[in-house]
Amino acid sequence: MSFVHLHTHSSYSLLDGLSNVRSLAARASELNMPALALTDHGAMYGVVEFFHACNEVNINPILGMETYMAARNMSDREAQHDSKSSHLLLLAENQTGYQNLLKIATASQLQGFYHKPRIDHDFLSSHAEGIICTTGCLSGEIPRALLSGNTKRAHE
Repeated sequence: MSFVHLHTHSSYSLLDGLSNVRSLAARASELNMPALALTDHGAMYGVVEFFHACNEVNINPILGMETYMAARNMSDREAQHDSKSSHLLLLAENQTGYQNLLKIATASQLQGFYHKPRIDHDFLSSHAEGIICTTGCLSGEIPRALLSGNTKRAHE
């Protein structure tokens, strides 16, 4: 049975990732992983280098990002409501998904930036084709709801 990391940060995830994309691909190859995802925080700066590094060591690259979800609307900028964001992991399933991820990354920087590059549920819904979405990490909406005992909110 093969194992594939679907939630991987590189040095392009500022203050979170340490490894460069070439060393990530090389290590995945050493461990005989068939594929590896790159899901840096709020950006896709490393995907081209990652794509080439994976191809050089015969690893299938999975391109993605861990996006920040605005608490309300991505254009809202009120400190009391909008300084907190949740995380969501997005993976490109195909070329359309990759193009949508690029649109999401761009909009999060240019339209949604407030402390961090953010999007909202409406924007994600309108750019969801070809994207696989997971809860990401403990900073996701579903894990936060479950950890606080709010199973109703988690199901919503």
